[in-house]
Amino acid sequence: MSEIIKNRSELLFCYDVTDANPNGDPLDENKPRIDEETGINFVTDVRLKRTIRDYFFEYKGYNGENGKDIFVRERPSKINTEKGGLQDGKERADDFGKNLNSILEKCIDIRIFGGVIPLDKDSITFTGPTQFKIGRSLHKVEIKHIQGTGAFTSKAGLTQKTFREEYILPYSFIAFHGIINQNAAKHTKMTTNDEKLLLEGMWFGTKNLISRSKFGQMPRLLVKVNYSSPNFFIGDLDKKIKLNDFDNELKIRSIKDFKVDLSNLLSALNENSQHIESVDYLMDSGLQLEIPSDWKQINL
Repeated sequence: MSEIIKNRSELLFCYDVTDANPNGDPLDENKPRIDEETGINFVTDVRLKRTIRDYFFEYKGYNGENGKDIFVRERPSKINTEKGGLQDGKERADDFGKNLNSILEKCIDIRIFGGVIPLDKDSITFTGPTQFKIGRSLHKVEIKHIQGTGAFTSKAGLTQKTFREEYILPYSFIAFHGIINQNAAKHTKMTTNDEKLLLEGMWFGTKNLISRSKFGQMPRLLVKVNYSSPNFFIGDLDKKIKLNDFDNELKIRSIKDFKVDLSNLLSALNENSQHIESVDYLMDSGLQLEIPSDWKQINL
Protein backbone atom coordinates (compact mmCIF):
# COMPACT_ATOMS: atom_id res chain seq x y z
CA MET A 1 0.00 0.00 0.00
CA SER A 2 1.32 3.45 -0.95
CA GLU A 3 2.13 5.74 1.99
CA ILE A 4 2.94 9.41 2.46
CA ILE A 5 6.56 10.25 1.60
CA LYS A 6 8.73 10.23 4.71
CA ASN A 7 12.23 11.01 3.41
CA ARG A 8 13.63 13.93 1.47
CA SER A 9 15.19 13.37 -1.93
CA GLU A 10 16.90 15.43 -4.58
CA LEU A 11 16.59 15.11 -8.36
CA LEU A 12 18.85 15.74 -11.31
CA PHE A 13 17.18 15.34 -14.70
CA CYS A 14 18.92 15.82 -18.05
CA TYR A 15 17.39 15.66 -21.51
CA ASP A 16 18.35 16.93 -24.91
CA VAL A 17 16.63 18.70 -27.79
CA THR A 18 17.47 18.26 -31.47
CA ASP A 19 16.08 20.62 -34.11
CA ALA A 20 13.21 21.73 -31.88
CA ASN A 21 12.07 24.48 -29.53
CA PRO A 22 12.10 23.26 -25.91
CA ASN A 23 10.31 26.29 -24.45
CA GLY A 24 9.27 29.25 -26.57
CA ASP A 25 8.92 32.77 -25.19
CA PRO A 26 5.50 34.14 -26.28
CA LEU A 27 6.74 37.70 -25.68
CA ASP A 28 9.66 37.23 -28.11
CA GLU A 29 8.21 35.64 -31.27
CA ASN A 30 8.10 32.29 -29.44
CA LYS A 31 11.88 31.99 -29.73
CA PRO A 32 13.69 29.47 -27.50
CA ARG A 33 14.63 31.17 -24.24
CA ILE A 34 18.28 32.25 -24.21
CA ASP A 35 20.38 34.04 -21.62
CA GLU A 36 21.84 36.66 -23.96
CA GLU A 37 24.94 37.24 -21.83
CA THR A 38 26.00 33.59 -21.60
CA GLY A 39 24.35 31.99 -24.64
CA ILE A 40 22.79 29.38 -22.36
CA ASN A 41 19.35 28.00 -23.20
CA PHE A 42 16.90 27.90 -20.29
CA VAL A 43 13.57 26.14 -19.79
CA THR A 44 11.04 27.12 -17.14
CA ASP A 45 9.89 24.76 -14.42
CA VAL A 46 6.35 25.42 -15.68
CA ARG A 47 7.25 23.74 -18.99
CA LEU A 48 8.60 20.64 -17.22
CA LYS A 49 5.53 20.44 -14.98
CA ARG A 50 3.27 20.70 -18.02
CA THR A 51 5.17 17.83 -19.64
CA ILE A 52 4.54 15.69 -16.58
CA ARG A 53 0.88 16.70 -16.30
CA ASP A 54 0.28 15.93 -19.96
CA TYR A 55 1.81 12.49 -19.50
CA PHE A 56 -0.43 11.78 -16.50
CA PHE A 57 -3.48 12.86 -18.51
CA GLU A 58 -2.70 11.07 -21.76
CA TYR A 59 -1.09 7.86 -20.52
CA LYS A 60 -1.93 7.23 -16.85
CA GLY A 61 -5.67 7.82 -16.76
CA TYR A 62 -5.70 11.13 -14.85
CA ASN A 63 -8.43 12.51 -17.10
CA GLY A 64 -11.32 13.10 -14.71
CA GLU A 65 -12.58 9.52 -14.70
CA ASN A 66 -12.39 6.83 -12.02
CA GLY A 67 -11.45 9.31 -9.31
CA LYS A 68 -8.22 10.41 -11.06
CA ASP A 69 -7.73 13.92 -12.38
CA ILE A 70 -5.40 16.82 -13.14
CA PHE A 71 -6.47 20.08 -11.50
CA VAL A 72 -4.47 22.43 -13.75
CA ARG A 73 -5.77 21.66 -17.22
CA GLU A 74 -7.85 23.47 -19.81
CA ARG A 75 -11.56 22.77 -19.62
CA PRO A 76 -14.48 24.54 -21.31
CA SER A 77 -16.32 26.98 -19.11
CA LYS A 78 -19.91 26.20 -18.17
CA ILE A 79 -20.45 29.87 -17.34
CA ASN A 80 -18.75 31.68 -20.23
CA THR A 81 -19.64 29.52 -23.22
CA GLU A 82 -19.02 32.15 -25.89
CA LYS A 83 -16.06 31.80 -28.27
CA GLY A 84 -14.65 28.73 -26.56
CA GLY A 85 -14.38 30.24 -23.10
CA LEU A 86 -12.26 28.30 -20.60
CA GLN A 87 -12.63 27.75 -16.88
CA ASP A 88 -10.92 30.01 -14.37
CA GLY A 89 -9.58 28.68 -11.08
CA LYS A 90 -12.81 29.20 -9.15
CA GLU A 91 -14.89 27.35 -11.70
CA ARG A 92 -12.36 24.52 -11.74
CA ALA A 93 -12.60 24.26 -7.95
CA ASP A 94 -16.39 24.08 -8.36
CA ASP A 95 -15.91 20.82 -10.28
CA PHE A 96 -14.90 19.30 -6.95
CA GLY A 97 -17.51 21.13 -4.90
CA LYS A 98 -14.67 23.26 -3.50
CA ASN A 99 -13.89 20.24 -1.34
CA LEU A 100 -10.16 20.32 -0.53
CA ASN A 101 -10.03 16.68 0.51
CA SER A 102 -11.63 15.66 -2.77
CA ILE A 103 -9.13 17.74 -4.74
CA LEU A 104 -6.14 16.25 -2.91
CA GLU A 105 -7.53 12.74 -3.24
CA LYS A 106 -8.21 12.98 -6.98
CA CYS A 107 -5.65 15.46 -8.37
CA ILE A 108 -2.14 14.08 -8.55
CA ASP A 109 -0.68 17.39 -9.74
CA ILE A 110 -1.79 19.20 -6.57
CA ARG A 111 -0.36 16.40 -4.42
CA ILE A 112 2.99 16.63 -6.24
CA PHE A 113 3.33 20.30 -7.24
CA GLY A 114 0.92 22.04 -4.89
CA GLY A 115 -1.24 24.93 -6.08
CA VAL A 116 -3.67 27.68 -5.21
CA ILE A 117 -7.26 26.49 -4.71
CA PRO A 118 -9.76 29.39 -5.04
CA LEU A 119 -12.72 29.26 -2.67
CA ASP A 120 -15.78 31.53 -2.39
CA LYS A 121 -14.17 34.38 -0.44
CA ASP A 122 -10.58 33.24 -0.08
CA SER A 123 -8.12 30.70 -1.38
CA ILE A 124 -5.95 27.95 0.04
CA THR A 125 -2.32 27.65 -1.06
CA PHE A 126 -0.59 24.28 -0.94
CA THR A 127 3.18 24.44 -1.16
CA GLY A 128 4.19 21.62 -3.48
CA PRO A 129 6.52 18.91 -2.16
CA THR A 130 8.23 18.80 -5.56
CA GLN A 131 9.97 21.95 -6.69
CA PHE A 132 12.21 22.48 -9.73
CA LYS A 133 14.61 25.26 -10.55
CA ILE A 134 14.74 26.65 -14.07
CA GLY A 135 16.52 24.17 -16.32
CA ARG A 136 19.61 25.29 -18.19
CA SER A 137 21.72 23.89 -21.00
CA LEU A 138 25.21 22.73 -20.04
CA HIS A 139 26.69 24.47 -23.08
CA LYS A 140 26.14 27.50 -25.28
CA VAL A 141 23.51 27.19 -27.99
CA GLU A 142 22.50 29.08 -31.10
CA ILE A 143 19.07 29.79 -32.53
CA LYS A 144 18.25 28.91 -36.12
CA HIS A 145 15.52 30.77 -38.02
CA ILE A 146 13.60 28.56 -40.44
CA GLN A 147 11.16 29.73 -43.10
CA GLY A 148 8.85 27.61 -45.18
CA THR A 149 5.69 27.54 -47.25
CA GLY A 150 2.34 26.85 -45.65
CA ALA A 151 -0.18 24.32 -46.92
CA PHE A 152 -2.91 26.87 -47.79
CA THR A 153 -3.38 30.38 -49.13
CA SER A 154 -4.37 33.18 -46.78
CA LYS A 155 -7.71 33.55 -48.59
CA ALA A 156 -9.80 31.35 -50.85
CA GLY A 157 -9.14 31.91 -54.55
CA LEU A 158 -5.55 33.12 -54.17
CA THR A 159 -2.63 31.21 -55.67
CA GLN A 160 0.16 32.34 -53.34
CA LYS A 161 0.47 30.12 -50.27
CA THR A 162 1.22 31.61 -46.90
CA PHE A 163 4.70 31.56 -45.41
CA ARG A 164 5.56 30.20 -42.02
CA GLU A 165 8.61 30.82 -39.90
CA GLU A 166 9.90 29.34 -36.68
CA TYR A 167 12.90 29.33 -34.39
CA ILE A 168 14.63 26.14 -33.29
CA LEU A 169 17.79 24.99 -31.54
CA PRO A 170 19.98 22.55 -33.50
CA TYR A 171 20.91 21.02 -30.14
CA SER A 172 20.62 21.66 -26.41
CA PHE A 173 21.52 19.39 -23.48
CA ILE A 174 19.44 20.63 -20.54
CA ALA A 175 19.76 19.91 -16.81
CA PHE A 176 17.01 20.38 -14.21
CA HIS A 177 17.47 20.30 -10.44
CA GLY A 178 14.60 19.44 -8.12
CA ILE A 179 13.78 18.61 -4.51
CA ILE A 180 11.03 16.44 -3.03
CA ASN A 181 10.23 17.83 0.43
CA GLN A 182 8.75 15.30 2.82
CA ASN A 183 7.47 18.05 5.13
CA ALA A 184 5.24 19.56 2.43
CA ALA A 185 4.14 16.05 1.40
CA LYS A 186 2.33 15.73 4.73
CA HIS A 187 0.01 18.58 3.75
CA THR A 188 -0.67 17.59 0.12
CA LYS A 189 -0.63 13.84 0.87
CA MET A 190 1.96 13.03 -1.80
CA THR A 191 2.58 9.29 -1.67
CA THR A 192 5.41 6.98 -2.64
CA ASN A 193 3.31 5.90 -5.62
CA ASP A 194 2.95 9.55 -6.67
CA GLU A 195 6.73 9.80 -6.46
CA LYS A 196 7.17 6.83 -8.81
CA LEU A 197 4.71 8.35 -11.26
CA LEU A 198 6.59 11.66 -11.06
CA LEU A 199 9.81 9.97 -12.20
CA GLU A 200 7.91 8.14 -14.92
CA GLY A 201 6.32 11.39 -16.06
CA MET A 202 9.68 13.15 -16.26
CA TRP A 203 11.27 10.38 -18.31
CA PHE A 204 8.48 9.15 -20.57
CA GLY A 205 6.64 12.47 -20.65
CA THR A 206 9.72 14.08 -22.21
CA LYS A 207 10.09 11.20 -24.64
CA ASN A 208 6.46 11.54 -25.68
CA LEU A 209 6.64 15.24 -26.55
CA ILE A 210 5.83 14.54 -30.17
CA SER A 211 4.02 17.69 -31.25
CA ARG A 212 5.51 19.46 -34.24
CA SER A 213 7.45 22.03 -32.20
CA LYS A 214 8.55 19.63 -29.45
CA PHE A 215 9.39 16.44 -31.38
CA GLY A 216 13.11 15.75 -30.97
CA GLN A 217 13.42 15.69 -27.17
CA MET A 218 14.90 12.68 -25.40
CA PRO A 219 15.50 11.91 -21.69
CA ARG A 220 19.16 11.08 -21.05
CA LEU A 221 19.86 10.96 -17.31
CA LEU A 222 17.82 10.88 -14.11
CA VAL A 223 19.49 10.81 -10.69
CA LYS A 224 17.62 10.63 -7.39
CA VAL A 225 19.56 11.15 -4.15
CA ASN A 226 17.69 9.71 -1.16
CA TYR A 227 18.54 11.23 2.21
CA SER A 228 18.54 9.63 5.65
CA SER A 229 18.86 12.96 7.50
CA PRO A 230 15.36 14.51 7.63
CA ASN A 231 15.96 18.08 6.46
CA PHE A 232 19.30 17.86 4.69
CA PHE A 233 20.03 18.28 0.98
CA ILE A 234 23.14 19.10 -1.02
CA GLY A 235 21.63 21.57 -3.49
CA ASP A 236 22.58 22.75 -6.99
CA LEU A 237 23.05 19.26 -8.41
CA ASP A 238 22.71 20.71 -11.91
CA LYS A 239 25.81 22.83 -11.32
CA LYS A 240 27.85 19.81 -10.26
CA ILE A 241 27.91 18.16 -13.67
CA LYS A 242 29.49 19.37 -16.90
CA LEU A 243 30.23 18.34 -20.46
CA ASN A 244 33.76 17.41 -21.54
CA ASP A 245 35.68 16.32 -24.63
CA PHE A 246 34.00 18.47 -27.26
CA ASP A 247 35.68 20.62 -29.92
CA ASN A 248 33.24 23.52 -30.04
CA GLU A 249 30.17 23.72 -27.82
CA LEU A 250 28.16 25.51 -30.50
CA LYS A 251 28.78 22.58 -32.84
CA ILE A 252 27.49 19.89 -30.46
CA ARG A 253 24.70 18.00 -32.23
CA SER A 254 24.26 14.74 -30.29
CA ILE A 255 25.31 12.81 -27.19
CA LYS A 256 28.13 11.33 -29.27
CA ASP A 257 29.86 14.73 -29.34
CA PHE A 258 30.71 14.93 -25.61
CA LYS A 259 31.15 13.07 -22.33
CA VAL A 260 29.31 13.85 -19.10
CA ASP A 261 31.59 14.63 -16.16
CA LEU A 262 30.13 13.73 -12.75
CA SER A 263 33.29 14.32 -10.73
CA ASN A 264 31.99 17.35 -8.81
CA LEU A 265 28.71 15.60 -8.07
CA LEU A 266 30.49 12.48 -6.85
CA SER A 267 32.72 14.59 -4.60
CA ALA A 268 29.67 16.27 -3.07
CA LEU A 269 27.97 12.92 -2.51
CA ASN A 270 31.10 11.52 -0.87
CA GLU A 271 31.53 14.54 1.40
CA ASN A 272 27.93 14.20 2.60
CA SER A 273 27.70 10.40 2.65
CA GLN A 274 26.59 10.40 6.30
CA HIS A 275 23.33 12.03 5.23
CA ILE A 276 22.67 9.81 2.19
CA GLU A 277 20.73 6.57 2.24
CA SER A 278 21.09 5.66 -1.44
CA VAL A 279 21.34 7.00 -4.98
CA ASP A 280 19.04 5.84 -7.80
CA TYR A 281 19.53 6.49 -11.50
CA LEU A 282 18.22 5.92 -15.02
CA MET A 283 20.42 6.55 -18.05
CA ASP A 284 20.21 6.44 -21.82
CA SER A 285 22.56 3.69 -23.02
CA GLY A 286 24.13 6.01 -25.59
CA LEU A 287 25.30 8.57 -23.04
CA GLN A 288 29.07 8.60 -22.50
CA LEU A 289 29.09 8.37 -18.72
CA GLU A 290 30.41 6.08 -15.99
CA ILE A 291 27.90 5.28 -13.24
CA PRO A 292 29.19 4.30 -9.76
CA SER A 293 28.66 0.63 -8.95
CA ASP A 294 26.71 1.36 -5.75
CA TRP A 295 24.01 3.39 -7.52
CA LYS A 296 20.74 1.51 -8.04
CA GLN A 297 19.00 1.52 -11.41
CA ILE A 298 15.46 2.90 -11.43
CA ASN A 299 12.89 0.49 -12.82
CA LEU A 300 10.05 2.41 -14.47
